[in-house]
Amino acid sequence: MKSLKELTNQLIELNFQANQIYDQVRESGQRGDFYLEVKPFANQVKKVSEDWGNLARKWLDYIVPKPKTFHANQIKATVENLELVSVQAFFPESSYKRFKNYVRSIDFVLKQLMDELQMSEESKDS
Repeated sequence: MKSLKELTNQLIELNFQANQIYDQVRESGQRGDFYLEVKPFANQVKKVSEDWGNLARKWLDYIVPKPKTFHANQIKATVENLELVSVQAFFPESSYKRFKNYVRSIDFVLKQLMDELQMSEESKDS
C-alpha cells in the first residue's frame, strides 16, 4: 500500500494533468472520448483519491498534536472536487472560473497536507 505522502504527490500530479487536459480541450473545443479518455482517467483519480482520503482521515485521527490548519472536512471536499475535475476536464463547456477554482483549491489542500506531513516527520526526527 502506498504512503500518504506518495498518494498526495500522485494526486498533485493528477490534478495538474486534469488542468492541462482542460486547457487543451477548451482550446480545441472538442470533448474527450468517454470510453477512451474520460472514464479511464476518472476511474484512476477516483481510486487514488479514495485511498488518499481514507489514509488522510486515519492520519488526522492519530496525529498529535492536531494540525491547526488542516481539517477532516477539507479531506472530504478535496476527494469530491477531484472527482468533479477528473470528469469536467474533458468538456470544453465546463465553466472556466469554477474549474480553475476547483483546481486551485485541490492544489492548496494537497500542498497544505504535504507541509503538515513534512512538519510531523521533522518533529519525529528531533
